[in-house]
Amino acid sequence: MIVELSHRITDGMTTYPGVPGPVLGTHLSREDSKEVYAPGTEFHIGTISLAANTGTYLDTPFHRYPDGQDLARLPLERMADLPGLVVHAKPDTREVGVELFEGLDVRGHAVLIHTGWDRHFSTGQYFTQHPYLAPEAASWLAEREVALVGIDSLNIDDTPPRGERPAHTVLLGAGVALVEHLTGLDALPDSGFRFHAAPPMIVGMGTFPVRAYAIVP
Repeated sequence: MIVELSHRITDGMTTYPGVPGPVLGTHLSREDSKEVYAPGTEFHIGTISLAANTGTYLDTPFHRYPDGQDLARLPLERMADLPGLVVHAKPDTREVGVELFEGLDVRGHAVLIHTGWDRHFSTGQYFTQHPYLAPEAASWLAEREVALVGIDSLNIDDTPPRGERPAHTVLLGAGVALVEHLTGLDALPDSGFRFHAAPPMIVGMGTFPVRAYAIVP
């Protein structure tokens, strides 16, 4: 079974306050293509302009560090076909603490934090008082060599007034990929699945949207 874990990208959507929404356009319409191809043969070639942090996206170390691995250099084994674990935060949790992970063998795994906050996606409530990962928990995961950490919330860090972004700093500094704005984590078992979230190989960029999904036997 394949489980979809990404939000759809739509024209003008808001993923994060202050980040411009994507603009979808057309390079070649089906009507115009009639003048290029044989009768009865039509094509559509679209265009899109978007900020890299749009929809469900992956952060690489380059997002935080100028000498970190970018989208083109981060190995596939850090973001695709990873053994997955889901941890479940209690309802209305703001700070996801280290106690949620204790006792788990997270080394080499994609650890996905299910908060249920994705239910507010595309609403104003999504942008305020969202769940995030405690700095101590980020350090705990990094020290135990987790491969990837994902969350179904606005940000893996608390957003304003805190500006330090400690979870990004610790995890990306340890070479751990991050996936934010996941959805549908409630459809996954706690373990026993494979997680995939690979973006294009773009040189000099640190983040990009992904089609995140899980394969459940």
